[in-house]
Amino acid sequence: MKEEPKYALSKLEDAFIKLKEGVEEAEDELEKDGVIQRFEFTFELLWKALKIFLQDSGIEAKTPKGSLKEAFKIGWLREEKVFLDMLEDRNRTSHIYDKETAKEIFERIEGSYIQAIEKIFGELKKVALEEG
Repeated sequence: MKEEPKYALSKLEDAFIKLKEGVEEAEDELEKDGVIQRFEFTFELLWKALKIFLQDSGIEAKTPKGSLKEAFKIGWLREEKVFLDMLEDRNRTSHIYDKETAKEIFERIEGSYIQAIEKIFGELKKVALEEG
């Protein structure tokens, strides 16, 4: 496997592990806010890893939404709506903050985003193994 995809996958894995740990351990509002920050960071690494893997496959994607759409088109993502919701939540957490929004986003991270990220991470690992 080329160095750039390997590095991107490694960084994504580290962030994802920390995100899962945070979700499992978060009990109070401050800890849940920390999980939301970990989610933002993990999502950034995710879309950038997708962009790198897509480039390696000869597909150009310059934005988070473009990367998600292209990954869906070629079958790496199966739950496009969940990932587009993730993108929307990442954007919301960066610009608007209130307790109720934070609570809703934490619940989505815990309820569906963790599993969806885990699936795409596994898919990228498979692609990486096939390439090399």
